[in-house]
Order: sequence, then structure tokens, then C-alpha cells
Amino acid sequence: MFFGPSIFCSKNLSYKVLILLVSLLFLVTETKANDVAAPWRHAISLTGEPKYPMDFKHPDYVNPTAPKGGRLRLGSIGTFDNFNPFISGVKGNLASHLLMLYESLLTQSLDESTTEYGLLAEAVAYPADYSWAAFRLRPQARWHDGRPITADDVIFSFEAWKRLSPQWNRTYLKVAKVEKISDIEVRFTMVEPGDAALPLYLGQMSILPKHWWEGVTAEGKQRDINMTTLEPPLGSGPYKLDAFVPGRSISYNRFPNYWGAKIPMRVGTENFDRYEIEYFRDPNVLFEAFKADLIDFRREQSLKTWVVGYDNPAVHSGRIVKETFGIERLGILKAFVFNQRRLKLQDVKLREALALAYSFDDANRSIFHSMLSRPASYLPNTDFAASGAPSDAERKLAAELPGAVPTEALQTIPEFLPITTRARLFQALKLLNQIGYSLKGSKLVDAKGEQLSIEFLLEDAAMENVASLYAENLQKLGIATPIRVVDDVQYQNRLRTFDFDIVVHAWVQGHAPGAEVREYFSSGSADARGTNNVAGLKSPVIDALVEKLVLAPTRDEKVAAGRLLDRILRASHFAVPLSTEDREFVAVWNRFGRPATMPRYGGASFPSIWWWDKDRALKTGGRVQ
Repeated sequence: MFFGPSIFCSKNLSYKVLILLVSLLFLVTETKANDVAAPWRHAISLTGEPKYPMDFKHPDYVNPTAPKGGRLRLGSIGTFDNFNPFISGVKGNLASHLLMLYESLLTQSLDESTTEYGLLAEAVAYPADYSWAAFRLRPQARWHDGRPITADDVIFSFEAWKRLSPQWNRTYLKVAKVEKISDIEVRFTMVEPGDAALPLYLGQMSILPKHWWEGVTAEGKQRDINMTTLEPPLGSGPYKLDAFVPGRSISYNRFPNYWGAKIPMRVGTENFDRYEIEYFRDPNVLFEAFKADLIDFRREQSLKTWVVGYDNPAVHSGRIVKETFGIERLGILKAFVFNQRRLKLQDVKLREALALAYSFDDANRSIFHSMLSRPASYLPNTDFAASGAPSDAERKLAAELPGAVPTEALQTIPEFLPITTRARLFQALKLLNQIGYSLKGSKLVDAKGEQLSIEFLLEDAAMENVASLYAENLQKLGIATPIRVVDDVQYQNRLRTFDFDIVVHAWVQGHAPGAEVREYFSSGSADARGTNNVAGLKSPVIDALVEKLVLAPTRDEKVAAGRLLDRILRASHFAVPLSTEDREFVAVWNRFGRPATMPRYGGASFPSIWWWDKDRALKTGGRVQ
């Protein structure tokens, strides 16, 4: 229900008081659907009350007086040929940082684990059973062409993401319908109640302009949302695409009439006037460009490079600053992943044997300078990581699942004990013999006499050393192990068509696992192009458990479901965990300022809350703007 400000008209009320009264009324007004009422809220939190009240001015972790200005030079690996984010992961290669042209309904607080505050939406409403969610847009929200952002744009964007995006499809299929209540209010009705995280995921949706995508180009050609495009798109965010050379470079300039500069979650953020992004095909060339002061910032992915690769005068003099930022309780797991769509990799004993051949201790010592944490869970650094013996709640839940839970999943998880590579290979060969493989000379062959071959498909050349160390052990078992490092275009094409045996992939898991676990592990996402279910997992037991995890009504039930899921994923041996990531390694030319207290859950949070520092730039030398 909307009450216009005219009901308060009085010469004795100042304009600011009037606006405050209207805002307060909005937040106490109830919205109704399916005969269920719910209050409007300024934020969503899955872990208690939001930290910041309705009238907060800005988050604690920003500098509200951060200067605006300067340009930021970044590097990206690969290429780009697309400005259509809806089909990212399915067609083309999306340009780096393109999504900063658009705003989402809500935005994440970086010092709270699972809380989002209004951005495009000034308020959100949902009932206790999460059977629906409504968003009310800010009346002042505008596209860069000056037109208002409306409920029609939200509905258009939702339907496009749901139909075209493999990253969002499984999540948004849980919405039964979306309705326009007014020009600034839209309501989503869920397929079933109980998914507390679904309103949060809807809030993360980037909203794109319906009128632009359904319009025509300057040449009069109808735009096609199903196809790639290099036409500079219309946005709503702090930046506008300025110039680009396809596949080589792209730049964004601050949009001078950005409507949301004073929104609390935007204060102190997005402080640079210009982004310049250069593309590189070779990671080593990109690193040299950084050291040569052609790139300002680097997030280091190689621990070896972090330890030995920065021995240069710029680091010693302080012109380049190296910093490590914690990523508190964010579950990030990197792994070699087996493609179970391949017939040969559908045998769990084969996958277990292949996993046994990888030695974490050898890799950690010889490649990673003993800096890695041993991965022990598919939900690391969260309350959902399983350990020891299953709880009574986990066993009860296992008994309710359709089909058999692997025996291994209900056994006590042993403590890690040192085991020699030779002993691991002996165990692996024993398993391989059990399923019909045997050594014939130096080759491991099947019953037809054909040698088992496992190809490593890599995009990041930095992972070649890790793959080579793993391949050496597999070769000792008689397995052929070609390693193919390809460019970004080839890699994405082969990934989309599931043309691989092993790739490196990473999962990110937050404090309240929700719809993303469907995308990672459910059968429904296994065959979608661009899916995050890279392994092609298809298991009725896992599917049922994922739904129990997502829809669990209490925290205790969610934890039990998450830990049992972790046990079953381990027993499936669909991947070889390489590392958990709880730190972010950053190198940056010393021309930038950042808040003294960094957000608890944001890591480096670069560049969103950093700014150009003129004094530091003068001391560092080189460019001064």
C-alpha cells in the first residue's frame, strides 16, 4: 500500500520532516499476499537482526569522506567479445567488470556474514515462512538515459536470468510467479515455503533495462537478448562504459549524474573516476606488466610467486605493498574435478583410486612452500563441515533419504595421518584391480587391453606444476596423463560442452548454505551449459539432501543436513581437494588509501572501498593521476 506525501501537507512541517515521516510510514506499512502479512524492512539478515538500523548513514568499514578521483589500471586474463551478461557462461566471453554498470535490488554488507541492505530497493518484505518476497524500488532510481527504473525492469530481468543464465536458473526456478504490484513494487511467490535464503538471492539480482533490450540499435536493428553483443549497454550504476577494443581493453568512466551516490551502502565506495582494463593471454606477461607499473593491483593466486616472485626494487622500497587479508569463515575449496559425464569416470572406485594418487603433502612442500591448509571438507571454514562420527541427527536424516547412503559416508572421519606416496599408490592399484584394470608392462589397461588415459584441461598455466606432480603419480600406476593448457576461449568452449576429464574448479560457500548448493551439486544443473555442477553429479540421495539443507526450518536441522551432505560428497570421490582459501594475497602500487579497519568478511575489498591517494602517488613516483 502506498501513501503519497500529500496526506501530510502542512505549512508547519519542514520538507525533511515530511520525508522522514513518509519513510517511517513506508517501513511500518504491511504488504499482503496469500492472506499473509509482513512488514517492510530496510535489510535482510539470515543470522539475526541487521547490524545497521533503518536510518544508518554508511557502513562502519568505509571512509565516508574518501576522495573521488584518479584512475585505476587493472589486468585480466583471456579475452572478451560480449556485453550481454544474461548469457554469460553460455555464449561469448563477458567483458571484465561489466556488471558494475548495473545495480542490484540489495547489496551485501561486508562486516556481516549474511546481511543485505537496500540499493535499488528501499525496502523488502517477506513472511515468516518465506513463501513470498516483495521489493519496493526507490522512486529516484534512474537509468543513465534518465528514465526511471520500474517493476517492469525487475520482472524483465528476473525472467531473462531465469531463462538464460545457468548460474541463476536453478535458483530462480524456485519462484512460481512474479507480479507487478505498482510501478515501484514487485512481488515474487515461491514454489514452496521455507527457503530463507531465496529472498536474499533475489536481492542480489542485477537489474537491466527492459526498454533498452527490447529496443533497436542506432542503425535500427532489433536487439536480441539471446545473442552476444558489443554495443555499449545502458546501465544504472556509478560507471558508464567509455571505450573498448574488442578482446584487448575496456574502460569505464564515472557517470556524473548517478542517482544513488547518497544511498547509505554507496557512501564511501566506488571512489575511482576511471577504470582501465587491459587483457593478457599469458599470466606471466600480466605479472611482468604489474611489476613494470603498467597495472596497479594484483591478487596473487600462486603461493610460489607470492614467496619468491616479488624480489624486486619496487617491493623493497615500498613502492609496491604486499598485504595478506583474512577471509573469515568463507568456505572456498579449490579442487581437481572429475567429469562424471565420461563413462570411464562414472565408477566411484576408479575416482577413489585416482584421488589416492594425489599427495597433498608432496605438493604443499615442493610447490606451495608448506603454506596450504589441508582441505578436509566441501564446506570448509563453516559450521557445516563434517568431522568425527555422524551425530544422531545426521543418522536419522540419512535413514529418511531416498536410496542408499554410501556406507563410507556414515563412518567416522579419521584424523589425517602421514602416509607415503608409495602406500597411497599401492591402495590405488588394489582398487583398480578390483574393477578390472591390470598392469600390462608399464600400462594400466582394461579388459579390452586399452590403456586408461586421463587428460588434465587447464586454463591457468600456474596450475601446470601441480597437475604435473599429480600426473607423475598417475603414470606410476600406468595411466596416460596428457596435460593440455589452453587459452580462455578454448577452455570455456570445452567446459560448456563437457569435453574434459579433469579441470580445476573452486566452490564458494557462505555461512548459510542456500540455493547455491543446488547449482553446485544437484542433478538438475548437471547438464546445463555453463553450470557450476562441473562434475556432473546426479544422485537422488544428494538431491534430496540438498533440498533438506536449503529448506531446513531451524539452524540445527540445517547444520545436520549440511554435515551429512559433506560426508556424502566426500564418499562420492568426484574431486581431489587441493586447498581451502581463507586468505587473500594482494600486491598493489602504493598510490591508494583504504580504511584503517577492514570489513570482517570482505578480504581486501579492492577496489570498492579504496581510493586514489595523491600524496602517496607523489611519493611513489610514476603516474600521478
